[in-house]
Amino acid sequence: MTRLSHIGLIVICFLGVLRSQAQHKQTYALFDEQGNTITYSALIDSISKTDIVLFGEFHNNPISHWLQYEMIADLKKDSINLSIGAEMFESDTQSAIDLYFRDSLAEDKFRTKARVWSNYTTDYRPILEFAKLTSTPFIATNIPRPYATKVYKNGGFSALDSLADDAYKLIAPLPIPFDIELSSYQNMLDMMGGHGGEDLVKAQAIKDATMAHFILKNLLPNQVFFHLNGSYHSNDFEGIYWYLKQYNPQVNVLTISTIEQQNVKTLEEQHQNKANFIIAVDQNMTKTY
Repeated sequence: MTRLSHIGLIVICFLGVLRSQAQHKQTYALFDEQGNTITYSALIDSISKTDIVLFGEFHNNPISHWLQYEMIADLKKDSINLSIGAEMFESDTQSAIDLYFRDSLAEDKFRTKARVWSNYTTDYRPILEFAKLTSTPFIATNIPRPYATKVYKNGGFSALDSLADDAYKLIAPLPIPFDIELSSYQNMLDMMGGHGGEDLVKAQAIKDATMAHFILKNLLPNQVFFHLNGSYHSNDFEGIYWYLKQYNPQVNVLTISTIEQQNVKTLEEQHQNKANFIIAVDQNMTKTY
């Protein structure tokens, strides 16, 4: 082969590498709070050293659900003492979860009694089945929907004053702390254009408070409590995070937020400081529903 042919071959190979790289689509990237790129292993290491993880998902985002499963599986592989909690299960369904984990309830009956979400099969069942298989506690943390609805439609927190005694075991102890000036609650008011008013925000707050309550109630020493919730419930270190700190200022809490961008190679400034760690997902990613 002549020297010229050799150089030509090198150029062709180099162009092929560039073309291959250009064709690669990066579906997501991990960042810290300031927008610095981080590795998956660094994120797992940080999670293993905290008390509580609030994984803020987009409910219909497959990357969120895949990473939730992978993180939980890898933490278990690393012998981390783990409990899992989820916004998607209301506190009055805990008995159904427990029976199902003991194989005392058929799956079809469990789905009915637990009132699983429409996207349960694709998005949450793999995690719950993994917890069942590995004997990992799985905690229903959210307030039963009828009680949150009462707050919204029947006059705020006072609507809970007439509940039956057993119902108070299913919600955060009353009265709950409440600060309507939190930015997340103010944003809710702005987005609704005044419709729903303060009671809509209070309905959100009773959900946040109840999830924080059941997380702390079920948190054991030397354990990581891995909680699944919509991003809005923990973004900007508010929502569940704020209530956790109100109830126990010393508890260590790590937050993860999911965001969507056109380009995931750098974190847009508007998303910085949203959480301790941010998952930037390509905004064209397929949705689960």
